[in-house]
Amino acid sequence: MSRRLFPLLNPLSLSLFLSLSMRDMAPAFFHEAEKTVCVMDAGGRVGAALVKKLLRRGYTVHAATQGDRWGVAKLAGGGESERLKVFRADPFDYQSLLDAVRGCSGLFYSFEPPRNNPATTAEIREVASWFPLLLQEYMAEVEVMAAQNVLEACAQTEMVERVVYTSSVTAVVWRESRRLVPGLDERDWSDPHFCRKFRLWHALAKTLAEKAAWALAMDRGAAEMYEDGLLVTVEDDFLADAHICAFEDPTAYGRYLCFNRVVCRPEDAAELAKMMAVPCPPPSSR
Repeated sequence: MSRRLFPLLNPLSLSLFLSLSMRDMAPAFFHEAEKTVCVMDAGGRVGAALVKKLLRRGYTVHAATQGDRWGVAKLAGGGESERLKVFRADPFDYQSLLDAVRGCSGLFYSFEPPRNNPATTAEIREVASWFPLLLQEYMAEVEVMAAQNVLEACAQTEMVERVVYTSSVTAVVWRESRRLVPGLDERDWSDPHFCRKFRLWHALAKTLAEKAAWALAMDRGAAEMYEDGLLVTVEDDFLADAHICAFEDPTAYGRYLCFNRVVCRPEDAAELAKMMAVPCPPPSSR
């Protein structure tokens, strides 16, 4: 069974998305009968934006979250509530993943840190207690395992045709040789060794999780960045629209960079660097 993975890079939310075709052949056109999809985690920013837009487009949505299910239920507008089904889904509870994606032709997935799983949260507390400096590295491993579990659950279903998986532009930009290339595009990857060396844990998590997603799909059938070149960001609503376009287009394939804002001032770069926890000198007063 072949899989097709196509990601979309979103730096403001620092997202990238991949979309997989889970069947041997992508559908020639989008069938109305297949307009049931799952959004996971629907409690996140991108997830919430996707739920609202998909409902407006007539989809039936399985909104899966490990957070506030009542809050997710409120995302439906007038007349849309009957097409919104809310599920509790923990990426480390395999049965909950299967329940959420059952009956869906597609999944929109973005990682949210574990919240309610007693075993997982206990492990996180223990790591934080004994090895506080290793917590972020441990969370990178958690994100990779979550990606593997979610995609494996999709691979076990008969109906899921595509998975749109949110990753990050940081899975592209971080490597030793970045100053030696004229630009970066969807063919580039961050170097995990470089990320570990400079403790770029967000970039490490996104790089390893995305590569794990690609591997499973194939197996299953900020300041310094600004100085080196152009930095771009994207808003959640814009990114959600791009996700849906890629999901609905049967010819979509590969990785996609998506942005709607260019960071062109030092103070903007410094603000983004602060959000990403990347060391950044204060903007010049000149």
